[in-house]
Amino acid sequence: MSNRNKGRPQWDSEHIRALRRHLGLTQRELADRLGTRQQTISEWETGMYKPRGASATLLSITAERAKFDYQSIPSQKTSKKS
Repeated sequence: MSNRNKGRPQWDSEHIRALRRHLGLTQRELADRLGTRQQTISEWETGMYKPRGASATLLSITAERAKFDYQSIPSQKTSKKS
C-alpha cells in the first residue's frame, strides 16, 4: 500500500474554486500563477478534469502558502444527502 497521497488534499472542483476565491484571484490569475491555461482552471472547476501530478502538487503548495484550510471545505460527495 502506498502512502503517496497520505495527507495530501484531493483537489475536486469545489476545493479548487474555494482556493481561488480564498486567494482573491480570477481563473486567469490562478492559471498564470500555476503556469497553466485559464481554460484548464475552468475545466477543473466544472469537474470536467481533475488536476494530476505537478498541477496537484502546485495547488497544494499554493494552498499551504496561503494558509488555505482545504479540509474545512466539504466535498461534493460528503455534502450530498442520501
